[in-house]
Amino acid sequence: MFQYDFPGSRTEALGRPGNRNNPQYRYNGVPHGAATRLLPVLAALLLSSIVCGQQSSVAGVRKIRDIVIYEDSLFFSSFPSVVKKKDGTLFLAFRRAPERRVLGEAYTNHVDPNSYLVALTSKNGVSWSREPALIYANPLGGSQDPCLLQLADGTLLCASYGWAFLKEEAKMKLKKPVFNAASATFLGGYVLRSADGGKSWQAPVYPPPVPDELNYSPYGNRIPAYNRGAMYEGKGGRIFWVVTASDRLPNNKKTSNYLYISDDKGRSWRLQGVVAKDESISFNETSVYETPRGEIVAFLRTAGLDDEACIARSSDGGKTFRWEKMGFKGHPFHALRLPDNRVLITYGYRHKPYGVRARILNADCSDYKTAPEIVLRTDGGSTDLGYPWSVQLDKKRVLVVYYYNTQNGPRHIAGSIMEIVPQRKTP
Repeated sequence: MFQYDFPGSRTEALGRPGNRNNPQYRYNGVPHGAATRLLPVLAALLLSSIVCGQQSSVAGVRKIRDIVIYEDSLFFSSFPSVVKKKDGTLFLAFRRAPERRVLGEAYTNHVDPNSYLVALTSKNGVSWSREPALIYANPLGGSQDPCLLQLADGTLLCASYGWAFLKEEAKMKLKKPVFNAASATFLGGYVLRSADGGKSWQAPVYPPPVPDELNYSPYGNRIPAYNRGAMYEGKGGRIFWVVTASDRLPNNKKTSNYLYISDDKGRSWRLQGVVAKDESISFNETSVYETPRGEIVAFLRTAGLDDEACIARSSDGGKTFRWEKMGFKGHPFHALRLPDNRVLITYGYRHKPYGVRARILNADCSDYKTAPEIVLRTDGGSTDLGYPWSVQLDKKRVLVVYYYNTQNGPRHIAGSIMEIVPQRKTP
């Protein structure tokens, strides 16, 4: 996540690697101890927010139920992504770090030296493995926002980025500029690969920095390309990944988006084109999608635009894009192609009532201004929630996962199961 999110009546974002150290991300009275540690095995019984069979305003769409996937009051669990493997197993990755208030500290934020990438599995989307398995413990610092992609051959990719925690005297000696947030220094991004369904992971691939990147890593090089958002494998096997860079401007407080591509299953990456760049607006946390017609569509989080969602489109393989406003608020986005070629976009809603929302677009993703909004959750306890990711369970059912809190309590991984009746398939 690359935003400053300030508490208050509105969310102001400056579009830089995230300082999540603010009261919206703190909560008091955190319970702990064995009696209050909620394990995934209890998820099916702990459905206090279920609204079974809730009909939406969109024909053929209803929410079946809400579920708790993973909650433990000792941990701050957040930023999930999920894929359905070739054998039908659901593989869910998320970021887990200690809940610092349990340890007597004043607050918990989104940057932590003990922030690891972990995973759960499920056969049906409701019952999940009890304890998370480790995906990656970054030896250089804490990691954030694991973003999964399953390739056509079953290979799993997981994009993330990291933060180093340095002593103040060391920070003074770093090559400038660097980005510091909540006592951490930004390391930039990396991509992990697994050839065995997530049982083991190869060493990180560090993508080259965006040429316009402003900041250096603690090791004196421009930071590797990074982002929080979904990659996409195109029809020809090319992988698309929209990355973020801090613009190389004096006193910079904004970011822009660029398209990276890989033609060797994520082993190497190169710049293809600029996705969105503006003199005053920041673009970041973007998911990318390829339509059946071969257009590349990016769904962008913004800053300096009153949380207005934006979309960018390319008809030349990603060499050039044109971006525009979508006409509604929310961030960040995930796009899932449904069996009938329509596209389910899901997004967090950090305005009262806090929660998670969705829309179903046509196959070309061109009706975003008229597609009705589907409200999945409105019971969020603060702005610190969202980041949804969707996966198809069967022909009619979709699981939307996200991180959540109610009454500003423990951040946990939750989900909503939707029924979406397919329409006649469009080309």
